[in-house]
Amino acid sequence: MNRHAAGHTEWCGKDHRCGLGEHRSDEIIVDVAGRSRAVLVRVRTAAGREHAEVRVRVALAPSELAARRQLVGLLGDLRHAVTRAAISARPRPRRAG
Repeated sequence: MNRHAAGHTEWCGKDHRCGLGEHRSDEIIVDVAGRSRAVLVRVRTAAGREHAEVRVRVALAPSELAARRQLVGLLGDLRHAVTRAAISARPRPRRAG
């Protein structure tokens, strides 16, 4: 991963998205026509911390009960994905050796 101390990164959009000290990548879009859409943007803050910003839109069932079930499932899946990403971002302990 190539990170530049100052200026634009290799992955940032290098345009109006980079402002106030932030650098933002182009959007990565996953689109299932008429059903769902996810947009991911990589962000580096002015403090140098990097984040993934994710927006998700999913078509809900017309029935209230079914829509609530979908939301419960979606929240569970998101919790799992965020937890997995946070765990993999932690540095691994060094082995004595």
